[in-house]
Amino acid sequence: MTHAIHILNHLRLTEKSNQLSSELGQYTFEVDIRANKHQIAQAVEDTFKVTVRRVNTMTIRGKKGRTRQGRPVVGSDYKKAIVTLKAGDKIELT
Repeated sequence: MTHAIHILNHLRLTEKSNQLSSELGQYTFEVDIRANKHQIAQAVEDTFKVTVRRVNTMTIRGKKGRTRQGRPVVGSDYKKAIVTLKAGDKIELT
């Protein structure tokens, strides 16, 4: 799991993440659940050619639900990383 393509799943675009990126230079990624902060920082730096100052991570548990037949189901767990960049660095969202 040393390649950036295996660590970064996708960039999360929500109202809150857009506000964080415009005001504080923080970007939110959905990452591999086994990745640590050092691996995430290295993957972001290699992929987007920016300098990472800090990485905050949180593991989100899957939501519980029920099927039409009434059987309980659970969604997938995932890890979210909020990456703070050096002042002046940006990730172009195209």
